[in-house]
Amino acid sequence: MDPIEFLLSLEVLGMKFGLENMRRLCSALDHPELAFRSVLVAGTNGKGSVTAMVSAALYASGRRVGRYTSPHLLRLEERFVIDETEVDTADLRAAAGQVQRAVQTLLDRGELEGPPTFFECTTATAFELFRRAGVDIAVLEVGLGGRLDATNVVTPVAAAITSIDVDHQAQLGSTIAAIAREKSGIVKPGVPVVVGPLPQKADAVVAETCQEHGAPLIRIGRDVSVEAALRDGLTFVSIATTSRRLRNVRLALTGRHQASNAAVAVALLDQLSRVGLEIEDEAVVTGLSAARWPARLERLRWRNCDVLLDAAHNPAGARALADYLREARWSDVTLVFGAMRDKDVSGMLKELLPLCAVVICTTAQSPRAMRSTELGEISVELAGSTVRVETIPEPRVALARACELERSVVAAGSIFLIGPLRDILR
Repeated sequence: MDPIEFLLSLEVLGMKFGLENMRRLCSALDHPELAFRSVLVAGTNGKGSVTAMVSAALYASGRRVGRYTSPHLLRLEERFVIDETEVDTADLRAAAGQVQRAVQTLLDRGELEGPPTFFECTTATAFELFRRAGVDIAVLEVGLGGRLDATNVVTPVAAAITSIDVDHQAQLGSTIAAIAREKSGIVKPGVPVVVGPLPQKADAVVAETCQEHGAPLIRIGRDVSVEAALRDGLTFVSIATTSRRLRNVRLALTGRHQASNAAVAVALLDQLSRVGLEIEDEAVVTGLSAARWPARLERLRWRNCDVLLDAAHNPAGARALADYLREARWSDVTLVFGAMRDKDVSGMLKELLPLCAVVICTTAQSPRAMRSTELGEISVELAGSTVRVETIPEPRVALARACELERSVVAAGSIFLIGPLRDILR
């Protein structure tokens, strides 16, 4: 089987928590994860943005840097970035082939607890790609949780938890404290941890975990100050840490919520400077102002219609989107909405419906997607007669219908919806 097809074939196995398979797979590959230094970024929301900012700053400082994120919008290659450029398909195929052979050897020997998951194998592929490319450092986005996530086989030189909110309750627990315990599983002895603004119960759990491991804890808002302003749809920040002061920096990523993400990124970069990776202010500013992270408050024009794409897929993300729309004075919008069955659909819609004149419910391109008719029923129940609700199963047709209504269009609810829509719009 072609190595890339092999990776994609593993998606049907779903999720599996635990590090034993990942450790054995890394061992069979002769530990590619030890060939470079790493930064580990966890969080309910914002971890991808922080990963992108840190990676861009490290590259601007002259380092050879790998970046691993998930999920992808449209193509598998998006997950693997070296020096701010997606890997070539041929290189991905070669590294995935090495992982495929290692998996088969382990299975033949009976040394795996079961078939490895898609995420375990893509993570191992990222490690192999980065080793082959000779990166100095890799910035790794945690997939889900932290404690038992496949990325957590590394011992990073610094780590971050961007935010903690309710999401993935079936895997992480139903309370903020339980979710915080899973995410704080990335804390390692002596390794500094930067945290964004956290709920009190989550902060207490993370602080306790850091204390147990002797890990320095750097809090945004206490140890790092940040101020933000939104002007003409752009976000500007001023950030002060113990070692640098940045003033009026324009962020590449839009939204007031990106200010705390930028502060986390700057604090992480400070910690890297303390372990010998000196990063000048100019490179930090470049990272903040040039980071690329598509489909996060991304504005596009299609058929004479303004369309705002956002990958918000939980209530906290929807709240950030709603706050941005209010600040940008977008109201009475048409919302194209699709979501997964395991998400808090009502929680997302409660945040977004007050800003909508029309909601068009559609079915995202995933076996886990909630059907447009089910989404429509929930929308009608929440909105009553204040918002018109339509159901159109096919996302492309839903987008075209939205643009016919001559209102600004917002698309949100799932990355499995936003990725294909972005491909249409571009």
